[in-house]
This record gives sequence, structure tokens and C-alpha cells, in this order.
Amino acid sequence: MSFFGKLKERMFRSSSKLDEGLDALVAADPEPQSPSQSPAAATTAPEPSRPGLLSRLTGRSDAPRRTMDDAMIEDLEDLLVQADLGVDTALKVTANIAATRFGKKVSTVEIKDALAAEVARIMDPVARPMPIYPKRPQVVLVVGVNGAGKTTTIGKLASQFRAAGKSVIIAAGDTFRAAAVEQLQVWGQRAGVPVMTAPEGSDPASLAFDALTRAQSEGADLLMIDTAGRLQNRADLMEELAKIVRVIRKKDPSAPHNTLLVLDATTGQNALNQVEVFRQMADVTGLIMTKLDGTARGGVLVALADRFGLPIHAIGVGEQIDDLSPFDPQDFARALTGAD
Repeated sequence: MSFFGKLKERMFRSSSKLDEGLDALVAADPEPQSPSQSPAAATTAPEPSRPGLLSRLTGRSDAPRRTMDDAMIEDLEDLLVQADLGVDTALKVTANIAATRFGKKVSTVEIKDALAAEVARIMDPVARPMPIYPKRPQVVLVVGVNGAGKTTTIGKLASQFRAAGKSVIIAAGDTFRAAAVEQLQVWGQRAGVPVMTAPEGSDPASLAFDALTRAQSEGADLLMIDTAGRLQNRADLMEELAKIVRVIRKKDPSAPHNTLLVLDATTGQNALNQVEVFRQMADVTGLIMTKLDGTARGGVLVALADRFGLPIHAIGVGEQIDDLSPFDPQDFARALTGAD
């Protein structure tokens, strides 16, 4: 199955209501569907039936249509807010859709296509792979709250870089969580990538320094450094990250060359707060969104792009190595809206 197939299947397999909500939005047309409908029939009229698959795919004229008026626009705004696009982004998207369609009858297919186009327009400028520089080793600092998927993401990226012919070293810098270190070691074994560790509770900056020393001596292409993510101790974490940066810059003044923030899609709008916090702590250069297979809140990625404009390098929809893929705005927009 293609990654888009996985995205569309898993992203909304169990929890998303946006696709169904858009169908219901058009079916909720307050105007009678047939001018010949009798008053008696209107009294006991059944709920509008869902359009057939063919008419939904083709947008044929016999598909249900609804006049785009103020009530429909408000309903669409509410639906997008529920999908975690956020109020500001939802208002902007609906305004752009209404600009050329207000007063016209529209079908479900037309609304989904228009919404997908608006989402893709917002996402296009930020869809950029993580840049690979000629500088060796390229130091990649990975940050994010505990549980966001940092460790798994590092393992997947390292495996993918290794498969592309790059030599990689991983530093298990979250020295306070033994489980994170063990998980990285498992991924390292799978990918054939060495993982440098230190005793539990050791200074992460010291480990990062030693890892960079080794990466330089061995001519590694990439050094990936995991970090802690204990936001409840924000001041301590900020100092810890700052110390890691200070120490590795003694070996390479240009490091880190990338600072990746890993976000968990299931946190919804809280992801916006995490970006704000980590931008204060570190010079975040790009985002990776994980766990899009387990949430109805994939729309938060649109809000992130609209608000911060940070590059989105990759998204994840599962635990397997090929479940992390470069971010494609067109595929994402189609999956999010249910467009075909």
C-alpha cells in the first residue's frame, strides 16, 4: 500500500469526523429537495439520503447540493474548529472558500475539493524535506515532550538515512529514561547504526560531546542526538538543552545544523503551545508530526503551518519503518478532507 493509502486509511479509520461532517453539512440543506413535495410528505419526510458513490465521485448534478449562505459558512467553520484547525485558520479557510461560492449551490464533492485546495495552499510553503548538508558530521538535535515519539522517530530517520547510504551515529541523550535508551538501542540494531549511551542520570551534554568527537573521528555523515522532554521542569530542560548546544559548539561552532521538534498529533491544539515553548528553548528548524493514525485531530498540522510557517519534514502514521514519510501537502489535504 502507498503511503497515501496508509494515510487515508489510518488517519481516519476510527476517529475522524471531518469527512462524514462534510457529507452531513450538504445534506442538511434547509431548503426542500423537491418542489413537488406535499405538506403531508414533508411532515414525515425521512432524513436526506447519502449521495451514491458515483455521484459523490463525479459531482454530478443529481448529487445533493446546498446553497452556501451564512448558516452554511458558520457550520463549516464549526466543523473545521472541531477538526483542530483552530479558530483563526478555520475562519481564513472558510472565507476563501466562500469568496467565490457564496450564494451558489454546492455539492459535497465541490466542498471537499475546495477545502483540500485551501489546505494544500497553506501547507505547500512548509512542505520541505530535512536538508542534508555537505558538512560532516551534520548534527541533528531532536526535541519534544516525552511520549511524542522522539525515540521512534530518531530510529526511523536513522534507518532511512542508513538505507540511503549515509553513515549515522545516535546519541541517547535522554539519560533519565532507561526505556528511551533501550528503545534506541533496538532501533540501532535494526538499522546497523551505533548508539552511544551513558549511565542513567549522566550529563547529556557530556554524552553529546563524546558522540560528536566520535562522529568527527569516524567521518560520520550524521549525528542524531536524542534529548529529554520534561516540560514540567521547563527551566531545567531549557538549561539542559542550552548546555548541550554550548558543549557541542566547542567542537563545531556551527552545530546543531538541524533542531527537529517531534509533535504528537493526538495532543491537538496543545501542539501549538509546545511549538511556542520549544522555540523559546531551542532554535527549532523543522517539525515532524507523529501518530496521525490515532487521532481525529490531524487538522492541527494546518494550524501549525498557518501560524508558525516552520518546515514540516515528515509525518508518521504507524510504528513500522515505512510509516514515516516526507510530508506531501497534496496527499495530506486529500486525506484530511476525504477528497478523492
